[in-house]
Amino acid sequence: MLLTLVIAYLLVTIAIGLVAAKRVKNTADFAIAGRHLPLVMIVTTTFATWFGSETVLGIPAKFVNSGLNGVVEDPFGAGSCLILVGLFFAARLYRMTLLTISDYFRERFGRSVEVICSIIIMVSYLGWVSAQVTALGLVFNILSDGVVSLPVGMVIGVVSILAYTLFGGMWSVAITDFIQMIILVVGLAVLAVFAGNQAGGADKVLALAVSQDMFKFWPEPNFRDIVFFFASAITIMLGSIPQQDVFQRVMSANSEYAATRGPVIGGIFYILFAFVPMFLVVSALIIMPEQAAKLIAEDPQKVLPTLVMTQMPFIMQVLFFGALLSAIKSCASATLLAPSVTFTENIWRQFFPHQSDKQELKAMRVTVLVFSGFVLAYAIAMQGTSIYEMVSGAYQVTLVGAFVPLAFGLYWKKATTQGALFAIVLGLLTWLLFMFTPAGEEFPAQLAGVLASLCGMLMGSLGRQAIRNQRGNHHSLTGFS
Repeated sequence: MLLTLVIAYLLVTIAIGLVAAKRVKNTADFAIAGRHLPLVMIVTTTFATWFGSETVLGIPAKFVNSGLNGVVEDPFGAGSCLILVGLFFAARLYRMTLLTISDYFRERFGRSVEVICSIIIMVSYLGWVSAQVTALGLVFNILSDGVVSLPVGMVIGVVSILAYTLFGGMWSVAITDFIQMIILVVGLAVLAVFAGNQAGGADKVLALAVSQDMFKFWPEPNFRDIVFFFASAITIMLGSIPQQDVFQRVMSANSEYAATRGPVIGGIFYILFAFVPMFLVVSALIIMPEQAAKLIAEDPQKVLPTLVMTQMPFIMQVLFFGALLSAIKSCASATLLAPSVTFTENIWRQFFPHQSDKQELKAMRVTVLVFSGFVLAYAIAMQGTSIYEMVSGAYQVTLVGAFVPLAFGLYWKKATTQGALFAIVLGLLTWLLFMFTPAGEEFPAQLAGVLASLCGMLMGSLGRQAIRNQRGNHHSLTGFS
């Protein structure tokens, strides 16, 4: 019965998405909803995009083992990313009326930087979308009591998301996000109240968390712990700023006010509401202590689904899986759309510069389909990797390769194309060096990469200026003599 209701829910969201698809008339409608979304929808779509499988399953699993210190990356870093976007990036980018974030790199630094950053952004989405696909497979596997295998569950999930994203683009994503966010917030809030009562009261749940030192946030006062803590914090906080899905939400707004306020409100709300799944997983330690302890040792991502399936009445199961599917689908649909639009606009279009808007829209839809196939294959190949780690790894590549060119391009007039290229190359090479050598065990690879990227930007930009000044002085002296 529960599986039947879940499938019915999937069909309803598909129907809503397909109705929204009727609004799509051109590539701007498909990519950024024609810049028509009001503030409330910018808030809901930024929140819903962030609140994915890692928030419901990954964060609680990490929290119960490592406390708040272990989840600094997400939700704290992730929510802070949205706040920073709203405060420092949204207004400047919104005024440029671009279709993708890579369009900015082309306008500021030229074609070479545009293509390289587009590739970096697209690669980064493999891990993020795969995490959502993995969670969908897990849901169907649990609901069918193992009858539906994890890979088959992944296929069902991807098809259900494709059914509306493929046709409706950002319009379908935004409208389904709005509905799914309501289901998500209501469902998890009711579950938290019910679980708190089962555990003997919210005060007992909080007391257990305090007794096990789960609210410890800051690292130990030594160099190694501090730098690794800082590196974790900036991974999504800065690494997700140059991402197409964030940019799409900014550019989809119907005003600069909505573009700047929406991400800030969504980010604050995300950080606060991410505590609900953490509360639920601590409740499980009281409600089913032996089973929870066993699952934490084996696969902590299954603690919440198991709590709901074994300890809660049917209506609570419906609420939980409705909320979980809402979180996963809203996140996955957005992250399928973003790299597909980037590829079509910033790479494919260079080979077919004279294609019509209708042809480009068709190319975007085909790319969504092809990218979905890649994601599905990657997710199946990465079985066994934790959802939290898949999401974390996804943002490191944009952090070291794209953040510095974006930030310095917007705020430093002396930033040059050479500086951007130096930043990208040095950032990526240093990150890979630390990733695949013992050096990464002593100093975090992503922090080493972003520092190298910063040095590359400064050397490349100021070095070129110094050469120009030297040549100018030489010509002056030659003319004088």
